[in-house]
Amino acid sequence: MDVKAPATIPYFLQEQIRELIVSGTIRPGQPLREQELEQRFGTSRSPIREALRLLELSGLVTHIQRKGFRVTLYTETQIRHLYMLRAELEAYGIRQVAEMPDVGPLVAELGACHETIVAAMDRRDVRGFIAASREFYLAAARYTGNTPLTSMLSKLYEQIEPLGYLLARQSLETIKIPAYTAAIIQALASRDFDRAADLTRGYLVEVLPAILQAYREASLDAA
Repeated sequence: MDVKAPATIPYFLQEQIRELIVSGTIRPGQPLREQELEQRFGTSRSPIREALRLLELSGLVTHIQRKGFRVTLYTETQIRHLYMLRAELEAYGIRQVAEMPDVGPLVAELGACHETIVAAMDRRDVRGFIAASREFYLAAARYTGNTPLTSMLSKLYEQIEPLGYLLARQSLETIKIPAYTAAIIQALASRDFDRAADLTRGYLVEVLPAILQAYREASLDAA
């Protein structure tokens, strides 16, 4: 169903268009025609264009000279770089927790996130699963008070969210993340920070081939 928005709310439009991209309604590489978006949201071109510029800053949208905006189409190398960067940043955040005298509150928070992840998978709630997974991996950076790391990870998660959504939508019931999150919690509770960091990195290395395959299929469909 089309959503009608006031012409003065580009941030609202940004979120609406972002949702279309993340959910796969608009596929990788697909043009974002301003006239079509005007009709969908019942607004003028100026806030649509501003919303697209905001999405360009997040990396979800690309502007091509004389061709306009389109959903960013990643190469497989770029996807590997994004996921390996995420792996290293998350592992670094976990290792920083070693400096904290009490990890009890973090372990409790991660336990709650783990339960939310499992519940979302049981309900086949892709959006809930993605949100809970993001909160799990952001928790360590927030707990240590590392604001730059939290900010970098948040932006990275926003950029790769469509990739994770593609995989979760195709095979949510077979994703192995609960086994990893449970093991990470156990390692942190016993203050085995190296193991927790290795598990964090290991999950992303394991899931990357499936991410690439899901993205490859979505890109072919768009083409």
